[in-house]
Amino acid sequence: MTTVPIRTALLAYGMSGKLFQAPFLAAHPGFDLHGVVERTEQRMRHDYPAIRSYASVAEVLADPTIELVVVNTPSNTHFDLAQQALRAGKHVLLEKPVATSVTQLQELLALAKKMDRHLFAYQNRRWDSDFGAVARVVESGQLGQLIEVHIRYDRYKVALNPKKFKEEALPGSGLLYDLGPHIIDQAISLFGRPLSVHKTVGYFRPGTQVEDFFSLQLRYPAGLNVWITSGLLVAAPGPAYVLHGTQGSYQKGRTDVQETQLLAGMSPEAPEYGHEKPGQEGHLTLATPTGALETTPDPAAPGNYRGLFEAVFQTIRNGIPYPIREEQLLWQNELLEQPASA
Repeated sequence: MTTVPIRTALLAYGMSGKLFQAPFLAAHPGFDLHGVVERTEQRMRHDYPAIRSYASVAEVLADPTIELVVVNTPSNTHFDLAQQALRAGKHVLLEKPVATSVTQLQELLALAKKMDRHLFAYQNRRWDSDFGAVARVVESGQLGQLIEVHIRYDRYKVALNPKKFKEEALPGSGLLYDLGPHIIDQAISLFGRPLSVHKTVGYFRPGTQVEDFFSLQLRYPAGLNVWITSGLLVAAPGPAYVLHGTQGSYQKGRTDVQETQLLAGMSPEAPEYGHEKPGQEGHLTLATPTGALETTPDPAAPGNYRGLFEAVFQTIRNGIPYPIREEQLLWQNELLEQPASA
């Protein structure tokens, strides 16, 4: 029996739509990438000539053939547009942050349930090659009892973002809601809900209205502490992942190549897509039975964001639970909302 592809529309064709959504929807046979909202310049047609350009969000939502809507617009619009799409009877794939408060998220989840539709969080960094390697090491138990974990996502950008909405003090603006959802989700997917959190934020770039540094210390059972940190003034980033346990340590850089490859125009169907470059391996240091320490390189499996879209497809068509669970999204928003410590 032939499965009918999921007819899908994007609400924008900026960087997110062009790099992180359209190529994978177009490559996956379970989706029919049908349309996009482009009010003026119709850029998506240069890449996808058969695409339909809608003049407004309302026009997309009024199209009864559209099953899935990708909300990939500015952060402060996510809640309203996701609400509109769910009320129109569409499934929603929602860019991060999925909400700017726990209350908003609860409203969206309740509405999705009422409408018998799915709300999917676009947490693509679970399918990064570097994080995949970290998750494999954690699950293997090779490090023994974990004591200390550091997850970082750093950049060096002194100048304010030319996209003004990213620099205005609006709900969902600032580094915490930009990069925070990526690494908070990674920590939650590995370790679950923390017992407590200590949050620090900072404002360091000239003229900034939004935080450009944050660090969350998450405390877990058995003494495990996980630090989640990001800064926009890190000129020489160190390892993105550092894990210490009773039997050894692991270090891994932020080495996933997918964004770089997509920016260069590579198709996610290319044979070399997602493969890290030689020399980017993680390093696993383990105690031997004699007490000596041995360090070995740890190659990562290729990353591929197609896994996220396959998960969306399997949930809509076959009812298989989506891996980014509702309770994990609620925990994420609890941490994002947590007041900074004095």
